[in-house]
Amino acid sequence: MWKPSKDAIQISENDKARSDFVKHLVQRDRALDTLTPKSASKIPKIIVQFWDDENIPIDVQECTETWNQLKSKEFKHVLFNDDSARRFIAESLHADNAKAFDRCYHPAMKSDYFRLCFIFYIGGFYVDVDDVYSGIDIEHLFSDQRLKLQPLCFDMDADGMVDSEKFIRNRSFSNSWIFYFNNSPIVAPPGNPIIEYSLRRATRLILGCDENDFPEIQSTTGPGNLTASVVAYLSSDKSYRQDQCLSVLSEWGTYARTIWPLSYRNDRRNWRLSNKKPYMPIKSIIEKAQI
Repeated sequence: MWKPSKDAIQISENDKARSDFVKHLVQRDRALDTLTPKSASKIPKIIVQFWDDENIPIDVQECTETWNQLKSKEFKHVLFNDDSARRFIAESLHADNAKAFDRCYHPAMKSDYFRLCFIFYIGGFYVDVDDVYSGIDIEHLFSDQRLKLQPLCFDMDADGMVDSEKFIRNRSFSNSWIFYFNNSPIVAPPGNPIIEYSLRRATRLILGCDENDFPEIQSTTGPGNLTASVVAYLSSDKSYRQDQCLSVLSEWGTYARTIWPLSYRNDRRNWRLSNKKPYMPIKSIIEKAQI
């Protein structure tokens, strides 16, 4: 089991140092992306997604169905819900993982945690249900064992995302920008050390809270957690070649498009509206109203 150095933990848990580290990774010489590790691929051709309820909204279902076209290229597409995800975790991982999943208080948090469990144990390709596949070939993403992640940048002053063309290709920078990695998509082989550490970190943060607490989702199980894990791993060994273990998906927008005007974004199923708050499923609200 890999463990980061004390210095690496300090960098990864410091907001500014972590952002600076990611900035260096995504704005480095893009020629490194042409280097391909010699090791053979062990990434299974599995597309995995999560929606907590068996009753998937039509607009979300339309997004998930776009990935079915990859079945013709021998990809397997699986969609988990709350029950099947918990069953997978209970049967495949440790009791603490099942306990942590149960303590995730919002569907988005359960989705965050489950994807780490699945990718660590099985490997494959996780993508959020609001992403629509463009049809461009993705098989090369499985051609080596590197972890593949999408870089993002948020402008605190503008309260919005920075276009990738601006912060990657033009290598622009502002002190108000926060650089990090998204946790969708995640492409990795089973047992990836960064995913393993990300799962351990999320588990520790969840179980370390009082049962009545509602930890911040983004930093506990979401992109903040995964980014801290990437930085902890890559900063532990200064001589380790980043291009041999991580591939930055700077062009992810050509593979898939995120659909923002979906029905669930307007209610408490949107984690941004339920962050650090008690959550009651829509089904439970309806049942309670009928009593």
